[in-house]
Amino acid sequence: MLKETKLDASFRILLVEDDRAIAKVIAMELEHEGHQVYRATDGTTGLTMALTCEWDVILLDVMLPFLNGYDVCQQIRDKKDTPILLLTAKDEIRDKVFGLDSGADDYLTKPFAIEELMARIRAVLRRKNPTVQTEGLLTFGDLTIDTQAYKVTFSGQDVPLTKKELELLTLFLEHPNHVLSRETILDNVWGYDFYGETNVVDVYVRFLRVKIDDRFNVHYFHTVRGVGYVLRASD
Repeated sequence: MLKETKLDASFRILLVEDDRAIAKVIAMELEHEGHQVYRATDGTTGLTMALTCEWDVILLDVMLPFLNGYDVCQQIRDKKDTPILLLTAKDEIRDKVFGLDSGADDYLTKPFAIEELMARIRAVLRRKNPTVQTEGLLTFGDLTIDTQAYKVTFSGQDVPLTKKELELLTLFLEHPNHVLSRETILDNVWGYDFYGETNVVDVYVRFLRVKIDDRFNVHYFHTVRGVGYVLRASD
């Protein structure tokens, strides 16, 4: 049985907001909830950070120096599917429609309660998360694990896996789009008292790539240099 982790409760959040007082309050509240918050104070910097790093969600103000939030949103959406929540003082319907048409997943009007912001973040993450778990099935894209029958399929085709490969794959599917460090993977799949080769994680991820990525011409298992691995949809 896999050990509990805090991955489901901790997200990497990019906050692009030029009002430092508002940004400070939002960041403090989110960090208090256990999230990692990174900040940008203008549209150009925010766009660069959005495109060069991986985020669970982006909180994006509309009125920004250098590049407005709508333009930033459009340029992010041209390249990435990261959940984007627009934050703005504009509350007219046409502004909300324009924001959503720009590629935003949701739109929150200032001022707002932090509880509503957290609820909106959870909602966009649920909508963007491609993993579905129901009646013993855990799925990611065309990949499915029947957790009761210990059977893995890809588009209905059987994918034979060893016990450890299955445990590793289950861990990935339980935490899609989250970077898993090698230490986290070792703790969950091999146990805290594991004293084997330190590269065992890399070896088993390679096994999964051969049996899934290479066989079905997808790119699910991504390396995060110096950290570990992440399961996300093909580029």
